[in-house]
Amino acid sequence: MTLDTAITTDWIDLAAAAAPEGGAFIDGAYVPALSGETVENRSPVDGRVLNRIAAGVEADVDRAVAAARAAFDDGRWSAAAPRHRKRVLTAFVAGIRRDRVRLATILTADSGKPISASLGEVDGAAAVLEFYTEAIDKWAGEVMPTPGSALALVTREALGVVGAVVPWNFPIGMPMWKIAPALATGNSVVVKPAEQAPLPVIALAELAAEAGLPDGVFNVVPGRGDRAGKALGLHMDVDKIAFTGSTQVGKYFLQYAGQSNLKSVSLECGGKSANIVLADAPDLRAAAKAAALGGFVNGGQICSAGSRLVVEESIRDEFLELVVEASRIWAPGDPFAEDTLMGAIIDTEQLDRVSSYVEIGQQEGARLVTGGSRTRLETGGTYHEPTIFAEVDNRMRIAQEEIFGPVLSVITAKDADDAVRIANDSDYGLAAAVWTSNVSTAHQVSRALRAGTVWVNCYNQADINVPFGGYKQSGNGRDKSLHALDQYTQLKTNWFNLDV
Repeated sequence: MTLDTAITTDWIDLAAAAAPEGGAFIDGAYVPALSGETVENRSPVDGRVLNRIAAGVEADVDRAVAAARAAFDDGRWSAAAPRHRKRVLTAFVAGIRRDRVRLATILTADSGKPISASLGEVDGAAAVLEFYTEAIDKWAGEVMPTPGSALALVTREALGVVGAVVPWNFPIGMPMWKIAPALATGNSVVVKPAEQAPLPVIALAELAAEAGLPDGVFNVVPGRGDRAGKALGLHMDVDKIAFTGSTQVGKYFLQYAGQSNLKSVSLECGGKSANIVLADAPDLRAAAKAAALGGFVNGGQICSAGSRLVVEESIRDEFLELVVEASRIWAPGDPFAEDTLMGAIIDTEQLDRVSSYVEIGQQEGARLVTGGSRTRLETGGTYHEPTIFAEVDNRMRIAQEEIFGPVLSVITAKDADDAVRIANDSDYGLAAAVWTSNVSTAHQVSRALRAGTVWVNCYNQADINVPFGGYKQSGNGRDKSLHALDQYTQLKTNWFNLDV
């Protein structure tokens, strides 16, 4: 399949034909839910039904966890030589790259994001898997200093069965942040994809099997979060939950761990990130373009979205005009057109949520500057204009609650200290940014911001080499970088008495 400028109808048909069957993938094969129950999978691009997806529940999770546990315990993957695991995962990377257009087409049809972004996400997923694959045989334990009569070795061992509960906003990229380090360290995995966009992870399963990953090592159970996800969280034979999603659901997984076996839980949750623009920003036009990108990329459906734009008072009016101008290129378009920057909102429920917050903002007294409406109604899809509110008080709901849509709140700060105060006045702490020409200010502000990532004179920049995660109610633990490997292993001390 080649990328071209075919009309949406053709692309949707191609996606439906390319999509895997909607079953669970357990112990090396696609299988229906034990109940036989399925749900419709509708595309946000135009509202049509792509296929039907197995509605997994506790019994299906039990079956997948049993397969994963058997695979882990008999060592078919966990005890395999590091270089063997490396060869298999290298083949998995190659399969993803070979099928990048098919996977991207499925991803766009299932999530509504632009095809150019989907291609980038598939490429990024392959790069993440490659990064952790390359680390497999280069990651060593430690020999600790002890008395001469003893030898102490510190080794890392795989945890066992990892349950990965993953979101719909990056339905192949973010799952790979968890799948790759879990597999690289020898774990077995059960993935519960988001019910809104399950197809990309389901499609990955067949590529994993084709690459030679043993049966039972990689399993996928689609289903609702309050059924399949909860069952994973409460399962006594799951050793870890790796979750990305809302803070509310993240708290549930901490409760599930306490109610079950005290399994390890790492959480990457919500955000309400502050993008601070000071009067001495080096380039206001560049900062405005970055602010629009930070608020509207992926339709604002991104946990690190710079949804609070905190602007120093002396440049507020000038900068607001520049941001409004920069927002125009983010008007929603056909997700299968190569020049579209913003596609659809994931589904009607999320679109309703975005619309409700536009109403809330107006009721609270914020000034609607641009946008605020649903658009492309004739398509049957779920689209919303990029929306900017000015005269926002940080205590307003639109400034405190995660909207997860293309809504930007502009908040005025008196100076850098006031901007930091505003930025930190939030339950969240996933990301933040500051724009300034003063290197001292940059250091002082970035150190004062309570966020897991702070960008200086840029926004939303990333690399697999650096960790990603949040402070406060944005979660705990870190995805990406070599630090993520710590979350999928446990330390063992081996103490040898040599004086015998």
